[in-house]
Amino acid sequence: MDELKKYIRSVQDFPKKGINFYDITTLLQDPTGFNIALELMEKYIVSKNPSKLVCIESRGFIFGAALCNRLELGFIPARKPGKLPSETIAEEYELEYGTDKIEMHTDAVSAGDRIVIVDDLLATGGTMESVCKLVERLDGEVVGISTVIDLNFLPWREKLKKYDIDYLISYDSE
Repeated sequence: MDELKKYIRSVQDFPKKGINFYDITTLLQDPTGFNIALELMEKYIVSKNPSKLVCIESRGFIFGAALCNRLELGFIPARKPGKLPSETIAEEYELEYGTDKIEMHTDAVSAGDRIVIVDDLLATGGTMESVCKLVERLDGEVVGISTVIDLNFLPWREKLKKYDIDYLISYDSE
């Protein structure tokens, strides 16, 4: 869906020199663009017949909440450590320099739940892989992953090769 690219702003040297940041705030500001993105994501998600969506902090919350509302599905937040108020499980993942964690409530996913994970983009795949592991540790089944952007030049494919992934637009280089 290259037509969606017109709604995405490219910001050079953000957050640091040499990085080209694909900014979805311009997509969110345009009701037509945002609706196109939601309709396309919805079509994929419906085809997976999920029972709930797991949405990754923070931009995944925007798309996920709207999609959960449209599809009458439960919303499960995957958040950075210390943000969820009840008992959680965590999964650590590697960053360029160090590690980070992502958490979910232990009672968010039930055995047999069919889960689609929603976020704004796929880059290295570390966060997404960790969320998949959390769902599986809680005996849920990851039936799909839905994102707006694929950064094709970054190495997420190997980490996520066992999952069905749908993205709306792809960028081939920084």
